[in-house]
Formats: sequence, C-alpha cells, structure tokens
Amino acid sequence: MATDKRTAPTLKERRLATLRRTGVADRHRVALEKPSAAFFWILIIVISFVMLGLVMVLSSSSVTNLHSGGSAWEMLQRQLIWAALGAFAMWAAYELPYETWRNPRLLMPVVLTVAGLNAAVILKGAWLNGARAWLDIGPFRMQPSEFMKIAVVLFCANLLSHRHRSVQITSIVLWPMIAALTVSAGLCAFQKDFGGSLIFGGVVLAMMFIAGLPLRQLAATTVSVAILGVFVLKFASNASARMLAFMHLDATKEDSGYQVYQSLLSIANGGWSGTGIGSGTSKWGYVPLAYSDFIFSVIAEELGIFGSLMVIGGFLALVIFGLQVALSAPDTHGAFIAGGISAWFGVQALVNVGGVVGALPMTGLTLPFLSYGGSSLIASMAAAGLLLNVARDVKTSH
Repeated sequence: MATDKRTAPTLKERRLATLRRTGVADRHRVALEKPSAAFFWILIIVISFVMLGLVMVLSSSSVTNLHSGGSAWEMLQRQLIWAALGAFAMWAAYELPYETWRNPRLLMPVVLTVAGLNAAVILKGAWLNGARAWLDIGPFRMQPSEFMKIAVVLFCANLLSHRHRSVQITSIVLWPMIAALTVSAGLCAFQKDFGGSLIFGGVVLAMMFIAGLPLRQLAATTVSVAILGVFVLKFASNASARMLAFMHLDATKEDSGYQVYQSLLSIANGGWSGTGIGSGTSKWGYVPLAYSDFIFSVIAEELGIFGSLMVIGGFLALVIFGLQVALSAPDTHGAFIAGGISAWFGVQALVNVGGVVGALPMTGLTLPFLSYGGSSLIASMAAAGLLLNVARDVKTSH
C-alpha cells in the first residue's frame, strides 16, 4: 500500500497562505520575504552614524560643559535620551504601513499641525545663534522645522503619487508643489533659518525631478527660487555676511568667517590619521558649536582623512541605497517617499560638510544623525524608519 509522503504545511506556511488569501499581505505590505540588501545597508549606516555621533558629541562637548561648570557627560546624556526617542520614532515609522499616509484625514492634520508650530515659532520662538527657530514647550525646546521636513516629504509624495501622470498640467502638479516649497521655505526664512529654506528648496525640486516634470518647468522654478533667495539675503545683512564669508575667508577670518577659518585649521591638524578621539583642539573654544553645526571638523581632526571619507562615503551610500529603494519600490507612493528622504539626507549632508570645509556658504545646518540636537536626531531617525518601511518590500529580480 503506497504511503503519502507529503508533509503537512508548517505553521509559518499556513500563516503566509492565510495572509495572502485574505488580502492582508497586499493591503498592509506585510514583509513576507527577506528584506533586500539595501534595507540592511541603510539600517547599518544609520546605526553606525548614530553611534559615531554619540562618541563625537561626548568628545566635542566635554570641554564646553566643564567650562560652563557642568558635567563633562551632560550633553552626551541628553543625546542618549534623544537617541532613544529617535529609535522609538524610527521603529514607529517602520511599523506603520507607509500607505497609511495616503489618507488625507491623517496626513493633513499632521501637515497643518507642523505648519502651525512653525508659524508659532515666528511669533514667540526662542532666539539662538541668530535664528528664531526654536519653540519652548514647558521644559522642552524643539525645532519644528526639522519635523516639517518629514511632513513636506509625505505631502509631496502623496500629491505626486496621485497626479504624476498629469505632470504636463501646471495647475495639477507644478503649482501645488511650488506652494509646498513656498510655504515651507518661507516659514524657515521668517525664522531666519535660511539653511532650512535651502533644504526645503532642494528636497521639493528633487521630488519634482523624480516625478518627471518637464525640464523647462524645473529650470524656471530653480531660477526663480535662486533669484528669490538672493533677494531675501539682501535684506538679511547679518546672515548674508555669514553665509558669504567663505568667498573672502582671509578678509573675514576675524569676524564673520571665523568659524569656517578655525574649522579648516582643525581639519588640517588632523592630517591623514587624525589626532585620536578626544585629542582634538577644535573643541577648546576655537571652533564654536563644534558639537553641533561643525561636528564634521571634529571628526576630520580626530579621525583624519580616513574618518572624513568614511562619513562622506556613508552619506553617499545612504543616498545611493535610498534611490535604489525608490527605483524598486512596489508603488509610486513609496518611490516618492524614498526619493524625497534620500534627497533630504544628501542635500543636508552636502550643505553642512561643504560649509564646514569652506566650499559652500555656512548655513547653520546640522549633520544628520551626527550633530548634537534632539529635534534633528529624532526627525532624521524617523525619516530613516520611513525609508526602511519602503525598503522592506521592494521588488527584487530573481
């Protein structure tokens, strides 16, 4: 008598079959297969950056804390708390299916709330380093513009995913995108956060390019934004002097170009191999905000050219893998989310590092994942969670 050699399906196989049969897997993007290589590389890069940032924040802030009469560990302790909150935000952004943000009843209240917080900053925000970009809420201080980056990416991704087939019609795609750019960049400009305005301009223009808008529309929008930016700087003399100091560093090294000049001296001091973690001189008051805007100069001095190239290469790889996720995303909504976040990380890293080394205007932007600051770290990690959310279910060729 022949015996049936077929084995009963395992619990995992029965579970997957049920998910597929009921449609739950399709509706909620349940990851049924092993994530792609891009997923793991993005995760590794983000975790490595956060860990390196914690080490460099301690190295760059300990002297400042001691001089102010506090503990050498004070800023590290705060950064650890923010990193924990960022990890939770990253997990939450990863777990919530990104398709959820297609629902305007959820998306629009978030967008309007973030915009409202940024408007409140203009009216009663706290001044710090020449910008009125911080809002005090009880014992906490936050920078709403950091979270507006996520809101703008989600808003533009939702708009483009619904209307990308109508990119030739200006009233359907171009004007709403310009409105998003104008509101976000304008709110930052009123806060004197011109670096934030630059990031929003770069991100929205990049998403318009990804969506395939006609080149004449992109060119006209880019030129208009550039002209408007120059016009705004004409009426912000202090910001203009600070941002353009890199063009005449020898003449401005005693005042508006002091930070960049001292940063270059620190980078040169690091040489090829660096002075070693904790042994740099920039944090001894020579480079203001060495733990925040200028943390790359500390990395370059203490880890040398090798450490600098690792950081630059890490951001380049993050952008490349992010774009790979965008190209392989299961739908246009996920593609625009991944593309927008990749553009955000790439543009902000480029502007920060370029400013620190004197190749671009110094805008006061943080270096994502690495600089000291709760709003920047939490928002960046939440954005990374969204990117991983898309990356876990990308199309792979076999």
